[in-house]
Amino acid sequence: MPRYIYRLEVTRPDMLTVGPTPEEDRTLTAHFSFLTAQAEDGVVLLAGRTVTTGPETYGIVIFEAEDDVAARALMAADPAVVSGVMTGEVQPFRVAIGGDVKEG
Repeated sequence: MPRYIYRLEVTRPDMLTVGPTPEEDRTLTAHFSFLTAQAEDGVVLLAGRTVTTGPETYGIVIFEAEDDVAARALMAADPAVVSGVMTGEVQPFRVAIGGDVKEG
């Protein structure tokens, strides 16, 4: 199955330095639950973020989807994107070195 990556960036940088608002905290919990469920279903292969708190900070999700439309739909369903706490951009992705490099 084709692989994709989506990159996430927070829309309110103070969330990383000052902390999330209660609403953002609820959204982040839902975001984590969403990605965990997708990983348990074998869709998400890896998800994480940089440990910096400056403007260079971002998160990534590497996952499998049937096609570009399904990939965009998965990212668009992420609660962090739905709520506007984060913006996302999805791209096709191929592992070249490391991990399971077999492409479906």
